[in-house]
Amino acid sequence: MFTERSGLIVWLNDSKPARNLEKYGTVHYISKRMNYVAMYVHTDRLEDTIRNIQRLPYVKKVENSYRKEIKTEYDKNIPDKTRFYSL
Repeated sequence: MFTERSGLIVWLNDSKPARNLEKYGTVHYISKRMNYVAMYVHTDRLEDTIRNIQRLPYVKKVENSYRKEIKTEYDKNIPDKTRFYSL
């Protein structure tokens, strides 16, 4: 039902043409101050999409997002110390 998506960080020379990246995937966030775009693309078309985005004249570089590599399941082996500091 849902397709696998991968995150991309696209560094730009100028943030004005950033809306043009919507035809390559889902634009999640546009930073006008730091000139980058966080976007999601289909994983099966990832290499082709990166190659096409890198060819654009206003793109500095394209990086893969490391969000899928971050551990999101935590173990509760450490005791909760907040109950000792309550009033």
